Amino acid sequence: MNIIITKNYDQMSSEAYNIVKELLIKKNNAVLGLATGSTPKGLYKNMIDDYKKGAVSYKNVCTYNLDEYVGLGKGDKQSYREFMRAYLFNHIDIDLNNTHLPSGKGDLQKACDDYNKKLEAEKIDIQILGIGANGHIAFNEPGTSFDSVTHIVNLTPKTIRDNARFFDKLSDVPTQAITMGIANIMKAKKIVLMASGENKANAVYNAIKGEITTSCPASILRTHSDVTYILDEQAASKLKLGESK
Repeated sequence: MNIIITKNYDQMSSEAYNIVKELLIKKNNAVLGLATGSTPKGLYKNMIDDYKKGAVSYKNVCTYNLDEYVGLGKGDKQSYREFMRAYLFNHIDIDLNNTHLPSGKGDLQKACDDYNKKLEAEKIDIQILGIGANGHIAFNEPGTSFDSVTHIVNLTPKTIRDNARFFDKLSDVPTQAITMGIANIMKAKKIVLMASGENKANAVYNAIKGEITTSCPASILRTHSDVTYILDEQAASKLKLGESK
């Protein structure tokens, strides 16, 4: 376990990119596990900026995203597929055929099964994660089995409220998602968890210092052989104090 504490969000993003860049230089056909939401936007900006400088290429890179909202598909502006295009894919030389997300429409169980087959056939080199204020990783909410694979999840009221900032109104936020399971995530060769802001401090503390329990899904990451936590000072504030509420 490696913990990197940075001054702020921008430094957190730079540290995460340094890890990704190191992999890309060594392996031009790397397999990246990607996340959505506010946390990785800075990382993606660093990836775009360095690509535009000619430092890296994504021509042979393959990506797998953690999750997708149920009911949102290609073309839906709030879908995670469109998020990834807007904040990364449209600005680098990646082949969109090599970018994968679970389908949030149609036969949902088939979508889960199909995504699991893809993940079984690949080995993700680096999995990027954020962490929810309740300790969730991807959309694996508290109580999710550590043995879970890609599945349909009912989002908690708190997660729905937290994600409402990305929608016009609360009622527009989907109440379900398809997410990689915890077992899928744990298969990655390396995991990088990023956290920024005081609202993540309790979750970070519980994930790193608390009991390993499904009540804090991120706590299982401590059993992974290669996990790096990159935290800004606010997210790491409880670690420094040695306490959590």
